[in-house]
Amino acid sequence: MKIRIKDNTVRIRLTKSEVASLSENGRIISKTEFLNKEFVYGIEILYQEGLSISFEDEEMMVQMPKFYVEEWVNTDRVTFEETHNKILILLEKDFVCIDRPEEDQSDNYPNPNLVC
Repeated sequence: MKIRIKDNTVRIRLTKSEVASLSENGRIISKTEFLNKEFVYGIEILYQEGLSISFEDEEMMVQMPKFYVEEWVNTDRVTFEETHNKILILLEKDFVCIDRPEEDQSDNYPNPNLVC
């Protein structure tokens, strides 16, 4: 799971196996270990309408409805984008990068901009 935060925008990209794991387990998390604390971020399925986001005790969680996850798994939909409490949330499928071939991208979605 990749995260990018800029001002009031949180963008998270997930690989194929991460989307599958979210669908199967209802939650996925990642951690960044600092010297004396961990920053935990992730996505969890909640029975709600739309996206939401919370930040408590060094943990940032995006809440996502089950039907969004089902749509992600079963369709070609790439992005979910909504604003919650002044935070723009972007959840995206992670595509193979065109300009970083040295990176392991075996679990990424095929990039529709690649022409073979």
